[in-house]
Amino acid sequence: MIRFFLILLMALPAVVQAQERTPSHCVALAHDTQGVEYVTPASLPEVAVENVHLHYIDHASFLIRSHGGLNMVTDFTGFTGTLPFIPDVVTMNHAHDTHWTAFPDPAIPHVLPGWGAFGKGIDYHLDLGEVLVRNVSTDIRSQFSGVEVEGNSIFVFEMAGLCIGHLGHLHHAPDAAQYAALGRLDVVMAPVDGGFTLDQPTMITVLKRLKSSIVIPMHWFSGFALDGFLTGMQSDFSIVEVGGPSLTVSLHNLPSHPTIMVLRPEYINVAR
Repeated sequence: MIRFFLILLMALPAVVQAQERTPSHCVALAHDTQGVEYVTPASLPEVAVENVHLHYIDHASFLIRSHGGLNMVTDFTGFTGTLPFIPDVVTMNHAHDTHWTAFPDPAIPHVLPGWGAFGKGIDYHLDLGEVLVRNVSTDIRSQFSGVEVEGNSIFVFEMAGLCIGHLGHLHHAPDAAQYAALGRLDVVMAPVDGGFTLDQPTMITVLKRLKSSIVIPMHWFSGFALDGFLTGMQSDFSIVEVGGPSLTVSLHNLPSHPTIMVLRPEYINVAR
């Protein structure tokens, strides 16, 4: 009997943790990790229950903020603006130095490079209770135009019942196994430059296959590239010019028709 209660007590933390996150419809399997306490500056926006706040910082960097105050920054370069805050999680890809830093602040609890040993890739299932962060490895072009197998990661954030994907520096259309590993993405940040990552026709094909409710263009170097992408998508997607860098989404306010939400990047700065 004593042994039975000990086993029950050991299982309780995992049960409590699983209840903190509204289940998403992604295909990931959560693994338990040790809990972390988080401190967040009050000047960052409050997020309603079962909502997610997205802020386009620059290039391929986004702040993803949960109701409980977890702050995650994608393709982290070490600089997010003049507001001093330490993200709880940062993800990085190393195709170019505009997508990562070799010197992340050691105070950041979880630093997730999207690559492992050359050609080996890397796997993450980081369960923080309110948020599950996982990845799917893809190939990238190496510095000398070769291929680095599994050198890029598509990161997926499961939170508030949503699956939010960041394609990173994607250089090829995912294969069937990679699409299956991604599952259904409700929101996806997609590089649309048309040259440094995927060519625009292939990227458009990828996004039409993903069938995400919201597509957020990123990694565009000019209005010309962005406009070309929007023109190629307008037959299948509605296009909304948000008029700023931020968007709040929830499972219950997803558009009924696939929609491109155009955000304009802006650093996270101290209010003047």
